[in-house]
Amino acid sequence: MNDMTPIQKSSPKDWETDQEVRWCPGCGDYAILKAVQRTMPELGRRPEDTVFISGIGCSSRFPYYMETYGFHTIHGRAPAVATGVKLANPELDVWIITGDGDALSIGGNHTMHLLRRNLDCQILLFNNEIYGLTKGQYSPTSRVGTKSPSTPFGSVDRPATPCAFALGSGARFVARGFDVSKHLPDVLKAAHAHKGAAFIEIFQNCIVYNKDVFEDFAAPKGAEARQLWLQDGQPMLFDGGSKGIAMDMDTLTLKVVGVAEGDWQAAGVIVHNVKNRAIAHMLVEMPFGEFPMALGVLYDDPRPTFDSAVTEQNAKLSEGKTPDLQALISKGQTWTVE
Repeated sequence: MNDMTPIQKSSPKDWETDQEVRWCPGCGDYAILKAVQRTMPELGRRPEDTVFISGIGCSSRFPYYMETYGFHTIHGRAPAVATGVKLANPELDVWIITGDGDALSIGGNHTMHLLRRNLDCQILLFNNEIYGLTKGQYSPTSRVGTKSPSTPFGSVDRPATPCAFALGSGARFVARGFDVSKHLPDVLKAAHAHKGAAFIEIFQNCIVYNKDVFEDFAAPKGAEARQLWLQDGQPMLFDGGSKGIAMDMDTLTLKVVGVAEGDWQAAGVIVHNVKNRAIAHMLVEMPFGEFPMALGVLYDDPRPTFDSAVTEQNAKLSEGKTPDLQALISKGQTWTVE
């Protein structure tokens, strides 16, 4: 009996390429890249079993910097390419890198169908609330009043909420993080553990065109009190445990309550259940300021994936049949080109 050669664990260096990283100095993309490269060795996968697929935008240079297979595709179409890749080789670990403009504007239709079909992949949406690559026009997630070259007097559009869009499209895994957060690797690992389309919104600082727009909750120091990091089975506490999220039973809406001496049960604080879709909807739409920013895994309830269903269907239909390409192309109506 032959002994199996154990797969050697990779290191972050194994996932880095020799390409010069070309983002603006101080861009949040650097921190996300490092978080992904640090996380990959812990997933038990190998670079040759992994593919990163992107659309167009600053974030979409990501595949150049990962020592894996990669596709830098066209605007908004990364989900279509990812679907083809996964169906052609279901064993590949597929990651999609996209931005708020790429995924929610020109690619909104493709993102929606990827999520409802539930392709087994990870979608990392870098949300900087601006079009950075094309010099700072407002994007689908820009806030009301955002001044940009295309909205010189301030945007009057109401912004899209990426996680609400994902839930509305049928996503079975929805999470949030931000570029410099120490918790981002844990969110990535949870997404990878989910079987199906795992959607992660990552707030990303655009140092040139939308600097520090997330400072109120994502500043490296001093913003912890405005972050609600969710953990399955744990009470929704924030601000050092002095506050929590409870349900107002009169209006069936969430509310912030004070917690005295750690007695969160007496304050009525809710325990997070990642399978509760209704509460997930409420969490992603909590207005920041009155409420903290909900971060971490908001929803995680897997169901059968699109790729497994297609593979199973193909296997069933081809059972007992012999492949015959000539018979296939000769079948039905044919033409002769003279």
